Amino acid sequence: MKNILITGVSKGLGIEITKNLILNGYCVYGVSRTVSDELLKLQNSNPEQIKTLKYDLSDVNNIKSEIFNKYVSLRIKIHGFVNNAAFAYDDIITNANYDKLKSSFDVNFFSPVIMTKHVIRNMIFHNISGSIVHISSISVHTGYKGLSMYAASKGAIEAFSKNTAREWGVKKIRSNCIVPGFMETEMSSSLSKEQKDKIYNRTSLKEPTDINSVANSVLFLLSDSSKSITGQNIHIDSGAL
Repeated sequence: MKNILITGVSKGLGIEITKNLILNGYCVYGVSRTVSDELLKLQNSNPEQIKTLKYDLSDVNNIKSEIFNKYVSLRIKIHGFVNNAAFAYDDIITNANYDKLKSSFDVNFFSPVIMTKHVIRNMIFHNISGSIVHISSISVHTGYKGLSMYAASKGAIEAFSKNTAREWGVKKIRSNCIVPGFMETEMSSSLSKEQKDKIYNRTSLKEPTDINSVANSVLFLLSDSSKSITGQNIHIDSGAL
């Protein structure tokens, strides 16, 4: 059974990815700041396939000790890593707040970099041809009012992913980004219907991005079916214009 480490596992896209992985015979090591009732129910139903750790990824300094020493040590083989956790910092740039901006980059960029560091070390130790999947955002590529700072943190992870692919392709370790459009998740729940409709009308399909389509694409990138795909940004965004 292959082991997948995934952050932001408790709700939204994270829980959908987890369900998909379990159905396809993977073992999930999940990390999330909170543990939702849905995640607990899933874990109780599949105790051999899902393990969870409650951890706040804004605490970058303790990632090694808490996650890679105590939770997923070197004795556990990591076959894939899904960087799904995100801190949504929505505001216009003239209201930029350093503390919130730093929190955004801690969760969206710095913690994934440190996580990737230890994931790759695990893969090299076990001689695994692993797959790393970062969840980015369409806001990196199509401008939206109030998302410049969030987009900056996700743009940084896209650049990091592409260069990671170049560095570690020789070890058959792949790194890709999924670039979703706006989905109906908790992160977008604060938007009004008018705001959502305006966003969706900018897409070719005139509808929100289907969360299952994104989850299925993550599964594909983790599988051997995508063994020749690395260093890519794969857009799943209903045709964002």
